[in-house]
Order: sequence, then structure tokens, then C-alpha cells
Amino acid sequence: MYPELFSIGPFTIHSFGLMMALGFIAAGITAHCGFRRKGLKTDDVYWLVIAAAAGGLVGSRVHYLLLHLDEVRGDFGSAFGGAGLVWYGGFIGGLVAAGAVIFILKLPVLKVLDVGAPAMAIGYAFGRMGCFLNGDDYGRVSDLPWAMGFPHGAPPTLPGVTVQPTQLYEVAASLLIFLALLWLWPRLERDGELFLAYLVMAGGERFLVEFVRFERPGQLQQQLLALATSVAAAVTLFYVHRRKAGAG
Repeated sequence: MYPELFSIGPFTIHSFGLMMALGFIAAGITAHCGFRRKGLKTDDVYWLVIAAAAGGLVGSRVHYLLLHLDEVRGDFGSAFGGAGLVWYGGFIGGLVAAGAVIFILKLPVLKVLDVGAPAMAIGYAFGRMGCFLNGDDYGRVSDLPWAMGFPHGAPPTLPGVTVQPTQLYEVAASLLIFLALLWLWPRLERDGELFLAYLVMAGGERFLVEFVRFERPGQLQQQLLALATSVAAAVTLFYVHRRKAGAG
């Protein structure tokens, strides 16, 4: 599609990098509003966003390399360059890094997780738009009316071959999750419930989209992990919410 948007002298603006930057900005603004709504110190948002961004990028790259060990055998330097990011690795890496900041700053864990839920949803939407513009992480071969080719993708599709634009499916799903979380915010009063609701929806979305994503190493593992995450979060949310209702 449009992996390179424009160049200014020797500097090239890549669509994926721009969307990632916009995603972190959108997530930071969302988290800032959430901190203020929760009565938390808004200055701490910046450290959390920086930590989550750094941890997410490192975690997503490490997870990718674990699924593609053949790419780095005999060429250790390739581990630090090239394409390849995995969402679950980024999610775990971001949580670990943010968790370290939460521990150091002694922030209330469940409140921060609730604030982070809509922030992650909107950030992920921008990230997937970056994947679409870059032409990677597309779906299986398809002749649907909205199927398209990625001749300059990573990897490029073959001439005349069209695939499902699963990146756009995930953009739309993430925006819907973001709006659903905003609607649920005043309705899920107990700390931690909003984050659990995010895990239910994000895990379910990831599980479903894998059915039409192109086949790749570790796909079944990621799909089962998404399903397990969604189900475990749903059971926990039901228990916590029911317990609150019983206590009332």
C-alpha cells in the first residue's frame, strides 16, 4: 500500500512508524483523561506510556523471534533489525514494563489497569492501521468484493492475488471495543472490571480474526491463547461482578 509516505531530504516518513507514534499519543491522551477521572496524579501517565511503549516493542519483537528462530541462527544481528512484531509479546512486555513503573511509583494497580484498557484499544487501532498501510499481517486469499492485493507488502502478494484486509477488520473491532469500554466505564464500578471487560473483547476479537489471517508459525498457539484469555477474563468478570451485586 503506502509503506513510505514521504521524504524530507535524507529522512523518510514510514506509515507504520507514524501510525505507531500516533497510537502512543492517542493512548497517552486517553490514559491522561482516565487518570484525571480516577483522581490519580496525571504526571505519572508519561512514565507509564513510555514504559509500556518500550516494553511493548521489545516484547513483541522477542515473541516474533521465538516463533522464527531459524531467521536468527547464524545471524545474531538480524534479531535487532527487520520486520516482525507479535501482539501477545507486545501485550506481555508492555504489562511487565508498566507493572515495574506501577510498583516503583506505588500506584493502585487495578485503577491503572482500568485506565489502560481503553488506552490500549485505541492504540491498537492505530497500530493495525499502520500494518494496513505497510502491507503486512493481511488475511487469506479471497475473492470477496472488498479483498485487495498488497504488491508492495511484507511479504508482497502475488500479481492478481487478492486477500482479506484483516488489518481493517481489527481497526474496526478495536474502535468498537474502545467505544464499548467508554460506555461500560460508569457501569462497571469495581476496580479491575473494565480491564477484564477489555480482555474478554480483545481476546475474542483476536481469536475470531485468526480464522481468516494468513497461515504463519505459532498461529494456533496465539489463537488458543486468545481464547483462553477471553474465557478466563469472562469467568473472572462474572464472579467479581456477581460478588459485588451480592454484597450490595
